[in-house]
Amino acid sequence: MALKLYGIKNCDTVRKARKWLEANQVEHEFHDFREQGLDKNTIIQWCDKLGWETVFNKRSTSFRSLNEAEKTDLTESKAIDLMLTHPTLIKRPVLDDGQHCLVGFKEAQYQAWSQK
Repeated sequence: MALKLYGIKNCDTVRKARKWLEANQVEHEFHDFREQGLDKNTIIQWCDKLGWETVFNKRSTSFRSLNEAEKTDLTESKAIDLMLTHPTLIKRPVLDDGQHCLVGFKEAQYQAWSQK
């Protein structure tokens, strides 16, 4: 699998990550999950690699707009279904090479990743 950056194009953190990848000539494909969607298996793979609590963004506006029943008693299965329904609940960006994933953007992490 080629390196893929998942996110939404108008997210500031995603923009920073894309800019860094381009400036460092790291070949990648960008996948806007708001426009292109996501499949359940992709989300499950991220949760398996990172833990659903890492992938699921409880600090997002999307999370705050959920009803109380959706917010309470979160399990991995419930969180995955919510992320599938509301992709903006996913912390962004997600950098995925098929074996490893990073969530968010920290220049030092991207630098280490690019040197693998």
